[in-house]
Amino acid sequence: MSEVTSTTAPRTNNRSIIAAVLAAVGASICCVGPLVLLALGIGGAWISYLTALEPYRPIFVGITLVFLFLAFRKLYLLPRQCTPGDACAVPSTLRNQRIIFWIVTILLVALLTFPYYGTVFFE
Repeated sequence: MSEVTSTTAPRTNNRSIIAAVLAAVGASICCVGPLVLLALGIGGAWISYLTALEPYRPIFVGITLVFLFLAFRKLYLLPRQCTPGDACAVPSTLRNQRIIFWIVTILLVALLTFPYYGTVFFE
């Protein structure tokens, strides 16, 4: 009989963090997008169309916060269900996942709050 190992726990954490990153990018594309494109030397009137996404920004912010909460819940609140020998049973794996979570959270907060401090770059 073959032994089946579970690899869903690390994938679930990664999915929540990746989804939160994508939602934060969606939330900040109206504000950060034109700045990045102008910094790269890409200009034109079509860049102003990126501001058309501004009405959807609260939706993307909400989605980002939901996925960050799900990742936090998985890392801190739910008991770990690992069998001995799984990657999730190693203490350093949990520590690394938590470090990555907080680094991504800080970056996402910087992206989400860009409209408030980004005006400094446009003056």
